[in-house]
Amino acid sequence: MKVLDLQCQHHHSFEGWFGSEDDFQSQNVRFLVECPFCGDHHITKMLSAPRLNLSGASQPLSDSSHSEQTSSDAVATTSSSSAALMPVEAQQAWMHMVQHVLSNTEDVGGQFAEEARKMHYGETPERAIRGQVSREETSALLEEGIQVMPLPMPAAIKGPVQ
Repeated sequence: MKVLDLQCQHHHSFEGWFGSEDDFQSQNVRFLVECPFCGDHHITKMLSAPRLNLSGASQPLSDSSHSEQTSSDAVATTSSSSAALMPVEAQQAWMHMVQHVLSNTEDVGGQFAEEARKMHYGETPERAIRGQVSREETSALLEEGIQVMPLPMPAAIKGPVQ
C-alpha cells in the first residue's frame, strides 16, 4: 500500500492510499481522485519524506544535532501557538462545523426556500433546516429578511461524517 500526500488546486491537503504509484497516476488522469473537502478533481502529489523502518537503529543525539533540534522545536512551538489557524487546523474546524450542522438540522433538499419562507411567515413551526438553493434564491430569501447562510459542503459527504 502506498500512502501519498495530496493537494487540490484550492490547497486542501489530504492523504490518499493506493496500491502503487501507477494506481494513483491511472486514477488521477481519469479524474477518479477527488478532494474530500471540495470535490476538486485537479489533484497533485506533494513531496513527502519516505518512511524507513530501521528496527533498533537509535543513536543518541550529538551536541550539535541536539542544539539544532532544540531550535527547531522552539520555532514549531512558537508558530503553533500563533492566533492564526494553519490550513490543516482550519480544515478540521470546518469539518467539525459541517458535522455539527448535519447532525443538528433536518435536510429538506430542494424544498429549502419554500420551507424557510413557511417558517418565516409563521405557516409552520420554526426548526433547524438545511437544503440546496441557487445563489439567486439565496439573495431573494435575504431580501425578504429571511436569515440564511450558505455553507459549502464537502462533495465527498454522502451520509454521516466520520
